[in-house]
Amino acid sequence: MATQLKNLSDFSETEIPSAAPYRFGIVTAEWNAEITNALYQGAYQSLVNNGANPDHIFSYAVPGSFELIAGADILFRNIANLDAVICLGCVIQGETRHFDFICDAVANGLSNVGLKHSKPVIFGVLTTDNQQQAIDRAGGKHGNKGDEAAITAIKMADLAESFNRF
Repeated sequence: MATQLKNLSDFSETEIPSAAPYRFGIVTAEWNAEITNALYQGAYQSLVNNGANPDHIFSYAVPGSFELIAGADILFRNIANLDAVICLGCVIQGETRHFDFICDAVANGLSNVGLKHSKPVIFGVLTTDNQQQAIDRAGGKHGNKGDEAAITAIKMADLAESFNRF
């Protein structure tokens, strides 16, 4: 597996536009808080490090990953001029099929929110087999998927804005 060999959050070979012109929402699941808090810190810091105005980052918590769907929709309906919403969560495989249902529902639901609002909704949800895999992807040896979600949000906001430049 390629992820065993490197930090996946390396953006050294990618051009990242400035986040300064954009407004971002971050919705973070409270379930698996040790992991999701690390994802949030990574996302928030990446936005700021790339020029986002902290006053233009709107952060809210929801109980779990399933609630990220409604959380993203609520942000778009209630915060004017958001350019993207980053959704952060962590679902760890258990002994039942609950994992499969939640992961599928969250992925489809977030996709639908993005289509409904014609705005980027970023899937920053870890879907891991165990706690260690989640730790490795929330600031551990494989980087921080929160960072990756933030960079994706910046790039997608810039892409959407680029069509307004014509």
